[in-house]
Amino acid sequence: MTAETAPQRKPRAFAVTGTKAAAKKPQAHKDETRPPRKPRAVDADGRKTILTPLPDEAVDPAYAALAEAEAANGDIQALEAFEPAQATARPKRRFGWGRLALSALSLILGLAATLMIDAFIRDLFSRNDWLGYAGLALAGLLVLGVVGVLARELSGLWRLSTIDHLRQSAERARMDNDLGRARTVSREVGALFAGRPETARGRALLAEHGDDIMDGKDAIELVERDLLLPLDRAARAMVAGSAKRVSVVTAVSPRALVDLGFVLFENIRLIRRIGEHYGGKPGLLGSLRLIRHVVFHLGATGAIAAGDGLIQQLIGHGLAARLSARLGEGVVNGLLTARVGIAAMDVCRPVPFSDGRRPRIADFIGELTRLQGEAEAK
Repeated sequence: MTAETAPQRKPRAFAVTGTKAAAKKPQAHKDETRPPRKPRAVDADGRKTILTPLPDEAVDPAYAALAEAEAANGDIQALEAFEPAQATARPKRRFGWGRLALSALSLILGLAATLMIDAFIRDLFSRNDWLGYAGLALAGLLVLGVVGVLARELSGLWRLSTIDHLRQSAERARMDNDLGRARTVSREVGALFAGRPETARGRALLAEHGDDIMDGKDAIELVERDLLLPLDRAARAMVAGSAKRVSVVTAVSPRALVDLGFVLFENIRLIRRIGEHYGGKPGLLGSLRLIRHVVFHLGATGAIAAGDGLIQQLIGHGLAARLSARLGEGVVNGLLTARVGIAAMDVCRPVPFSDGRRPRIADFIGELTRLQGEAEAK
């Protein structure tokens, strides 16, 4: 029989195991122990997108196996480990007697200063009219300057509060995978850096992805990658520069008091610069607030450099064998300054760091040890 006259074969199914049961049409696997996921709605720019339950093939095998193992006895604590931790809200400020006393003292001093100025101007008018008018004009300039300073301080505090709100919203959007909230954060962060030329390309990239359908955590990741990455590089350079200056001054300074004063000055200056770099523009009150937040953040993360294993890093690099005691002290002070700078980045950044993007103490050890090694060689 030739190929021209042979009839075409119809498609047929073959059993792999040779049994009749295997030749049957495979049935969809259903896990009776785990109920199907309920559909949920995601609001993307006013449009409702209904997400249907995922098929069993798309379920994580580890999750499914754990569900089968724990469904018999009703233990769901192991399943909760797969869920992201819920973001904890910042506790509300309570009434404080110290704050009340400070406010009352400020008002009393303000009233006393006002009465003194009023008496001084009246005395000038009693002496000569033109002296009184000159004093009145100077008092007006004083009031205008005080109002300007207060407006600047309030503006700085408002911007810091806005950044705190953005950071909390970004954290909630990442944990809840909320696309609507993530888009709001993206727009507000872009508006915060609208006047910065180094963020122009990042803002353009975010605008291109503005209508894309994605997960909320992916939208936050785009903000970090496209908009905040150049700012993070510049902030790292600021931290590295301050750490180097502290390290060198500590190594060459003959007085411990000079070391302490310079380290304190450089750390405060670094916190203020990083706050301005991330859009905070803090004044005097804003700087005090930033310093307080950084100190609290350091305490919450395990005091000074404890969480980064600073002692282990120093021992592992053999600094005691390669550097003198004075140069080693300079390296330690430089690393502590770097730790303060990293904490300032955590506090001032409008979006929390994702996994792997946060700077570490180990990133600055190489430069500091190389710098001190060159200083010792000279």
